[in-house]
Amino acid sequence: MQPPQTSDLNLSSRILLGPGPSMVAPRVLRALSQPPVGHLDPEFLTIMAEVQELLRFVFQTENELTIPVSGTGSAGMEAALCNFIEPGDRVLVAVNGYFGERLVDMAGRYGAQVDRVDRPWGEVFTPEEIETALGEASYKLLAIVHAETSTGACQPDIEKIAAAAHRHDALLVLDTVTSLGGLPVEIDAWDVDVAYSGTQKAISCPPGLAPLTVGARARDVLANRQTPVANWYLDMTLVTKYWGSERTYHHTAPVNMNYALREALRMVAEEGLEARFARHRQHAETLWVGLEKLGLPPRAPEAYRLPTLTTPQLPEGLNEAAIRKQLLEEFNIEIAGGFGPLAGQIWRIGLMGFSARRENVTLLLAALKELL
Repeated sequence: MQPPQTSDLNLSSRILLGPGPSMVAPRVLRALSQPPVGHLDPEFLTIMAEVQELLRFVFQTENELTIPVSGTGSAGMEAALCNFIEPGDRVLVAVNGYFGERLVDMAGRYGAQVDRVDRPWGEVFTPEEIETALGEASYKLLAIVHAETSTGACQPDIEKIAAAAHRHDALLVLDTVTSLGGLPVEIDAWDVDVAYSGTQKAISCPPGLAPLTVGARARDVLANRQTPVANWYLDMTLVTKYWGSERTYHHTAPVNMNYALREALRMVAEEGLEARFARHRQHAETLWVGLEKLGLPPRAPEAYRLPTLTTPQLPEGLNEAAIRKQLLEEFNIEIAGGFGPLAGQIWRIGLMGFSARRENVTLLLAALKELL
């Protein structure tokens, strides 16, 4: 058998303005290229501890169990569910977009009896309707998306929703994949029990790790399980022995990805959270004004519009896929289309992390003006 014919790897350096991954700063790429060491090497153990402290800062939490799960954001979602669900548990999921649907699917695969409270894609929930839904049964946990990547909507009132969950003795699981590092996420102040994210969006690290933080209530639930966690790889009773003081081998950690995450989080800390949130908001507002002038108004109302992910409403009859193709081929810019019930109706434009820069907004608006 002959070896396959391949060429040298020489990929384009795209301007990534889609829903993720975002662009990666040169210093993060340099960190990624450092020589690997063993996953139990003393130097790497020091890096692990620093990554945990930096994640606590970005999550705004003192939770001891705060780690980067070895896997993409979907692994974080899986870890946030499989560790706290046992067969027969009742789970409530708030669904107003694609990733709420994914939470429903995942929870069901772990044997949960899943109920859902729904809003049309792009709308958000009130704490009152969440509390009403929680009163319909005895739920072990409530799962909700903070920043819905499929619609550009940001769920407000997380603190009130957490309080409602706790009044009904349920844990709150929060998806922060498109919010962490780009807008306020305050795990302790909001009293969130479990939250997960991804490295490839507003943190601006390559995809491959999933920040996860678990509070005291959820750790008690985990400690008192009657059955083993159904997912061995993501079982926090095992993984915490590697990330905790024991440093017991569980799996071979992605060493270089942790180098990159450490550097990306250092950049977040150096910029400062408030300054970083202001930068994302400033460039998003410039984009919104420019899109309005082009006849592409953002679909999500400004009151709960994400600064990290904008979904312009497209005029009827527009060949949106052809324009996205032209953007990529002629201007080297990547944006994404809608899917599900929003397919063909919106684009998804991300301004996240290193991508959230004035020159990118200016170039995109100029390119769209020419193509439209």
